[in-house]
Amino acid sequence: MTDAAVIQVMTQMLWVSAKISAPILIASLVVGLVVSILQSATQVQEFTLTFVPKLVVVAIVIIVSGNWVMAEIVGFTKGLFDLIPTLIGKA
Repeated sequence: MTDAAVIQVMTQMLWVSAKISAPILIASLVVGLVVSILQSATQVQEFTLTFVPKLVVVAIVIIVSGNWVMAEIVGFTKGLFDLIPTLIGKA
C-alpha cells in the first residue's frame, strides 16, 4: 500500500466522519445556543436545563438521520472492500 493510497483512504474516512457527525453537532450547537440565551435572559442557571433539551434533540436527530448515516457508512465500507484487491498487488 503506497503512501498516496493511505492518505486517500484517511482523507475519505475523515470526510465521511465529518459528514456523519455534522447533523448531530449542529443540532446540539443550536439547542445549546438557544438554551443559553434563555438562561441569560431569565437568569436561571440550572445545569440540567442545558443537558435535557440537547439530549432530546440529539436523540431525534439520530432517529431521523439514522438511515442516511448507515448508508454513508456502508458505502464507505464497500469502497474500502473494493480497494482491497488493488492494494494487495502493490505491497
